[in-house]
Amino acid sequence: MMRSKKIRVLIVDDSAVVRQTLSDILTSDPQIEILGSASDPYVAAKKIKEQVPDVITLDVEMPKMDGITFLQKIMSQHPIPVVMISSLTERGSETALRALEYGAAEIIQKPKMGVKGFIEESKVVICDAVKAAAMSKVRKVTPKPREVAPKLTADVILAKGTSKAMIKTTEKIIVVGASTGGTEALRVFLESLPADSPGIVIVQHMPEHFTAAFAKRLDGLCRVTVKEAANDDTVVRGRALIAPGSHHALLKRSGARYFVEIKDGPLVSRHRPSVDVLFRSAARYAGSNAVGVIMTGMGDDGARGMLEMKEAGAYNIAQDEVTSVVFGMPNEAIKRGAVNKVLPLEKIAADALKMAES
Repeated sequence: MMRSKKIRVLIVDDSAVVRQTLSDILTSDPQIEILGSASDPYVAAKKIKEQVPDVITLDVEMPKMDGITFLQKIMSQHPIPVVMISSLTERGSETALRALEYGAAEIIQKPKMGVKGFIEESKVVICDAVKAAAMSKVRKVTPKPREVAPKLTADVILAKGTSKAMIKTTEKIIVVGASTGGTEALRVFLESLPADSPGIVIVQHMPEHFTAAFAKRLDGLCRVTVKEAANDDTVVRGRALIAPGSHHALLKRSGARYFVEIKDGPLVSRHRPSVDVLFRSAARYAGSNAVGVIMTGMGDDGARGMLEMKEAGAYNIAQDEVTSVVFGMPNEAIKRGAVNKVLPLEKIAADALKMAES
């Protein structure tokens, strides 16, 4: 759905270089304009009183008040969609994970200055993140105590299979794709699963270094084991593998063994990892042994791959509009006729299990 007005963005970052770089990136998109910029949260608060932006981009580490504290104040008092843009490290990713818990719509990695290819990819990722945030449903959040370029298709990573599903085995697998709002949706989904659930492979649009912390957090909350996928990891019962940020994850099969292949490559459907890549590989190597789940997120990543899964005999579920933060990805899959059932978030796990065990 096209917006009639441009998305007005307030950039909050203590670095003048970063503010200018983000301004250049965002204004390259005709749907976005810069409302203003601020060097710290206090300046930002004054600007917000004068004119409320549609989206705020916010750094984590700033003087006077850190970005997480400012995010909490925004989301508890006057919610505005916020995109956290930070230089993520192993340590910093834990802070970024807390930002999502406190209501950030998206979190992405700060562009590296002077690397042309990285900046070009960042334009796509950052502009899409801001547009997704502008479309997201924001609500007041009371923080809970912490628990411990051209749009490419999956063809650039994996050719479409020429035949239908391979010989059926006794094992079924579940593949899941999510984006904006997906961190919470995945928590609800995985917490609902028993310890002996069928093997699961997940693509959640995330930056590099962030998925390991996310998987670790979920592993402490869920009965299934959750880990960041490594190349050649076997897909086994009772374990969920999450594609590592900035790498594609493919489901492969050797005899009766399912495993994952982790690959570099260009953005596919504007993302890396891409849901389309995972779903295409599931269509090719699992076919009717697969159950597909597509969750909240902006855009159409996963819709093509999910249709290929259905054509190969898989059973597919989409999250409904009411429980989706952004209904883009599920809706695109539904419109393509790729989905067998549309369900609210809290009912997806039970249905996926029923179909995987049938």
